[in-house]
Amino acid sequence: MISRIADGIVLLWGWRRAAVAAFVGALAALAQAPFHAFPILWLSLPVLVLLLDGAVTAKASGRVKRLRPAFAIGWFFGVGYFLAGLWWIAAAFLVDVRQFGWMIPFALMFLAGGLALFMGLGTALARMFWSDGPARVLALAVGLTVSEYLRGNILTGFPWNALGYGLAANGPMMQAASLVGLDGMTFLAVIIFAAPVLLLNGRRFSRLAFVAICLLFGSLVGFGAWRLATVQVATVEGVKLRVMQPAIDQWRKWRPEFKGEILSRYVELSSGPDGKGLEKVTHLIWPESAFPFLLANEPWALSTLSQMLGSHTTLLSGAIRAEPPSAGESRPRYYNSVYVIAPGAELLDAYDKTHLVPFGEYLPFQDILEALGIQQLTQLRGGFASGTGLRTLTVPGAPPVGPLICYEAIFPNFAIGSERPAWLLNVTNDGWFGLTAGPYQHLHQAQLRAVEEGLPLVRAANTGISAVFDPLGRVVASLPLGEFGIFDSPLPIAIDPPLLTRMRQIGLITAIFCAFLLLFARRLQFFR
Repeated sequence: MISRIADGIVLLWGWRRAAVAAFVGALAALAQAPFHAFPILWLSLPVLVLLLDGAVTAKASGRVKRLRPAFAIGWFFGVGYFLAGLWWIAAAFLVDVRQFGWMIPFALMFLAGGLALFMGLGTALARMFWSDGPARVLALAVGLTVSEYLRGNILTGFPWNALGYGLAANGPMMQAASLVGLDGMTFLAVIIFAAPVLLLNGRRFSRLAFVAICLLFGSLVGFGAWRLATVQVATVEGVKLRVMQPAIDQWRKWRPEFKGEILSRYVELSSGPDGKGLEKVTHLIWPESAFPFLLANEPWALSTLSQMLGSHTTLLSGAIRAEPPSAGESRPRYYNSVYVIAPGAELLDAYDKTHLVPFGEYLPFQDILEALGIQQLTQLRGGFASGTGLRTLTVPGAPPVGPLICYEAIFPNFAIGSERPAWLLNVTNDGWFGLTAGPYQHLHQAQLRAVEEGLPLVRAANTGISAVFDPLGRVVASLPLGEFGIFDSPLPIAIDPPLLTRMRQIGLITAIFCAFLLLFARRLQFFR
């Protein structure tokens, strides 16, 4: 029965093959947050392998043309995967539906279709090394690891919902990221979840390979459980954090006429329900772009902050920062920043966001598109300027911190600058995306940065999900999506740098090595 179904999948042609590829791609998206239904990958990836088994054309058509069916299968798989996993992006266009609502179908199809090109590249690359038996599973792992790496780095990069997150569905599983990082997790995920296809041909070597892969998966989970049970994490003495989640509606958050009301809400929430204010709080955390005004230009706001902070509390807050026009420029430069604000409301330091969101914070060919009447979602004339790079901030009364603004937390291997901080701070809005899957996915990806770097991560989000993670990715404290309020938490101490921080991109290096191994083996006809 199963063999007949498998043969039928291999023989699919035309629109039926495309539809099945898109369908199993959409199923694969269920492995991402908030569902974490990773067992579905044991269905979707074997079907992808079977579809690629049938991706053949006439031998006389040339090398590039012979790869077209494999590319098409990967592209349709990617369209299904990204539409099912990123549909929530449409919510951002509904914040100002009159101006941006018409763009929803175009934005979703452009995004899904564009990102799917990388999936197609990965399956075409895999097909170059294709052969019968276990080698084709390794070939698919090589192809998709390379293509996922390129997706996360070409142009501005967008590694959202990388396949490797499917192997990080829970605490024990995600500990493997401390060994191999996200690229390595993608490589392992494809091998592990595509493995059931090896049981279909009945060959002894394939069955042995399947057993070996099962042992690999069990070893990874066992390592994660052992790590969680044995690594002890203490807290920084004398540091008490308070994270504030205001849950301000996005349409109000950017309007200056609400500035007094918004700041009053922040102060009221931050002071706590017990009426004791910030008496025992050493560091207060507010989310991304907290103020609908330029804080440095508003003495009344600084005075309010000074009264709230008293003589012992430091505020770390997202804010918009401006610099005067440089020579030859007509407009000020605006930055999406994190301020370090000392007691007395002294602006000690600021970090400017480096990885800006295309079409959200800036437009490619900004001046040309603005002249055509097109604006990015923030509607800031001229867009935001990019900072000079990641760096560590000095914070009074706390260890040095590495700030990450919004989706900067999704970039593996780029979470810290040249100086390793003692903790990571991720301030974000996420109010753009409402009560959808988006904030859960964003949170999960930030959580994995803590595991990769061996650093605690503190996250403050406007509408949620705000949380504190220890360096093993365990939740210390959190607030649910959509709720307003505060929570207090100690600051966990960082652990020794994991293997990943000493050997970056080990997963990609492994994939490339395996590609050369497969190429060498094919030339010697090991898999004929």
